[in-house]
Amino acid sequence: MWRNTQQLQNQHKKTVYGKLRGCCLTMVESELNNDAHNHFKHLKTVGGALCLDFVNTVGARDTPTPTERLHTYEELAAWAERVAILSPEQGAQLRADAAHRATEAEETLRRALSLREALFRIFAAVAEGADADADDLALLNDNIAASYSNLRLMSADGARFTWGWRQDAGEFACVLWPIVWSAAELLTTGDLARVRMCQHEHCGWMFIDRSKNRSRRWCDMKECGNVEKVRRYRRKQKP
Repeated sequence: MWRNTQQLQNQHKKTVYGKLRGCCLTMVESELNNDAHNHFKHLKTVGGALCLDFVNTVGARDTPTPTERLHTYEELAAWAERVAILSPEQGAQLRADAAHRATEAEETLRRALSLREALFRIFAAVAEGADADADDLALLNDNIAASYSNLRLMSADGARFTWGWRQDAGEFACVLWPIVWSAAELLTTGDLARVRMCQHEHCGWMFIDRSKNRSRRWCDMKECGNVEKVRRYRRKQKP
């Protein structure tokens, strides 16, 4: 009798501790999700194309301490929500999956960062009137091959059709597919000649210059533009 009672008590403790542990893990995951969202809440999207906004998730590449915004897959998913690649529900599901499939999520993040840097070098070469590196183009073409197989023709309203993406749950790489599409589109359209790099020192963000006279120099006039103007004014004031 005592042994059975003791076993029941032990089992009850295990059940309670299990629930508490699950609750704590849920709270931690929720806190991480909130941190990831807050990380991108005020991040500006000034590129004019999705692929350039992706390139702009790091700044000051030419310094010893670049400003990196994508340290984890969870942050990549949060950024993808910020630019409407993912719905909030999709983002939450992928972040939950990443917590349980960490190795796969980390590999996807590695692929994403490699793609991002290749895109930066390609578009930086374009902005400078130079040829893109063959290895970077090869990496982009590999991503095109991997992404376009997930493209689907979908009915919009019965009379019209539109392109969309396969909606299978749990595919970490789905955040990259629209980015690759955006890059391929930009590289093959007239807007390519308008791709610029911000002229503010140590910024390096990319954007499409859609000004009438193609004279835009800053990713954001309120920030980089004003800072550079103040800097130039101070230089002129020096004896």
